[in-house]
Amino acid sequence: MRCPFCQNEDTQVKDSRPTDDKASIRRRRFCPACGARFTTFERVQLRELTVLKKSGRRVPFERDKLERSLDIALRKRPVDPDQVERMINGIVRRLESLGESEIDAEQIGRLVMEGLESLDQVAYVRYASVYRNFREASDFEKFLGKMTGTEEGYGEDD
Repeated sequence: MRCPFCQNEDTQVKDSRPTDDKASIRRRRFCPACGARFTTFERVQLRELTVLKKSGRRVPFERDKLERSLDIALRKRPVDPDQVERMINGIVRRLESLGESEIDAEQIGRLVMEGLESLDQVAYVRYASVYRNFREASDFEKFLGKMTGTEEGYGEDD
């Protein structure tokens, strides 16, 4: 493993242990060249996944991109990082267990929406505003009306 500080390729593992959800291994590493310490995570990857975008483009699935989008939706929200990690692990496992190597971006968005709905309502609305491409305040009103059951709102066809 290359040191992220000095790029030395000869780093040493000082400690390894499974994460709380047992889905990955956390390794504490040390770089003898610069003395830096850093952490890496090792996860099982069942298959290479490809995301099929609306435009028809195919791009490799990136777990980090999923994490970043959730970080944005959950910014300044009182959500335990372990819950977020479990949610991400669950989404990735579900995608890998579909048996398909190509997955629609929309399917990933739906899984994220499902997870956020039960995790944090504010993050759910934030993510929905991007995922459903809200253009004006009335789009939020319709969506919130549907959430609270007080108004006809967005469905899968809207």
